[in-house]
Amino acid sequence: MILSWAGQMADELYTLTDEYEEREVVFGEGDEGKRLDAALTGRFPDLSRSRIQAILENGLARPEGLAKNTRVKMGDKIIITVQARMPLTALPEDIEIDVVYEDNDVFVVDKARGMVVHPAKGNTSGTLVNALLGRGALSAAGGVVRPGIVHRIDKNTSGLILVAKNDKAHAALAGQFAAHTLTRRYMAIVLGGFREESGTVDAPVGRDPKNRLKQAVRPGDGKRAVTHWRVAERLSGRYGAYTVLELTLETGRTHQIRVHMASIGRPVLGDDLYGAARGPAAGTGQYLHAGVLGFDHPATGERLVFESPLPAYFTEMLEKLR
Repeated sequence: MILSWAGQMADELYTLTDEYEEREVVFGEGDEGKRLDAALTGRFPDLSRSRIQAILENGLARPEGLAKNTRVKMGDKIIITVQARMPLTALPEDIEIDVVYEDNDVFVVDKARGMVVHPAKGNTSGTLVNALLGRGALSAAGGVVRPGIVHRIDKNTSGLILVAKNDKAHAALAGQFAAHTLTRRYMAIVLGGFREESGTVDAPVGRDPKNRLKQAVRPGDGKRAVTHWRVAERLSGRYGAYTVLELTLETGRTHQIRVHMASIGRPVLGDDLYGAARGPAAGTGQYLHAGVLGFDHPATGERLVFESPLPAYFTEMLEKLR
C-alpha cells in the first residue's frame, strides 16, 4: 500500500508535456506468467504501476488490445508509447488575493471560491501558492509544490486559510494542527432539515474504494474524523427545506465536512461530488465557507482569531432559498 500511495503522489508532482517516446521490451524467462502491468513496471521502474495501467487502458501499447491482466510469455515483444513529463513546481505569479493578515511568519488569506490552493495535475498555475510566492518566500516544509501549506480548503470552498512563511513557523503550526488546537469554523447550507439544534458526526474518513476522487466514511480503516454542527437557520421556501449550519472541525480530514454531511443524508448544497448539485445550486459548487480561523502565533504564542463574513455568492443563495 505504501509503494502504491508513493507512486500516486510522485505522479502528482509532474505535469505532462507534448512530447512522446516509444519504449520496447522483450520479455525473458523470468517474466513468464506475470501480469503485463507488473512485468512492465519491473522493466521501467521510473513508471508507476498506475501510470503503466493508464498507458494500457488508453491503447498506447502494441500489439493492440493488450490489457493490464494479460499474462506475459517469454519472447513477447511489447512497445509502449510514453508521454514525457516535467517536474511540477510552484512559480511566483502576480495574482490579486485578499490577505487579511501578514507578518514575518504567517499569511492569513481569505480565499475566493474557485481558487485552487496549490499546483497539481490540471492546475499548474493560478493557485493561491503561486499568488503568495509572488509576494515573497514561503516555508520549504511543504515541498516545491505545496510550500507553506499547513492545511487546505477545497477549490469551491471559500474562506480563511493559514500559510507559513518559514520552516520554524510551519513546524509550530503543524504541531497545533496535529494537536487539534486550531479553531476552524465553517458555515454551510445543507439539504433537508434537523429536529435537533446541534450534534456531532464522529465517523472515520478514508479514500472511497470505488472512486479515488472521493472520500468516504470507512469504519474499518478510515482515520478518526469529528465534526460538530449547530443549526444557525432553518430555510423553507419554493425550493424546499434547507438548513444553514455552523460547523466546527475537531479533526481535519480531506473533504471532512462534505463527507460527514452526506453520510447523514444532509449533503452540502451544490456539492457535485457528494450528491447535492441540484435545484437552484446545480453546477455552482458547494456552499461552504471557512468563516473563523484561530491559532497561537508561532513566534509570540499570542492567540489570534480571524473572521470572514459570508461572501456574496453565499448570501445571494440564502435570499433565494428564503
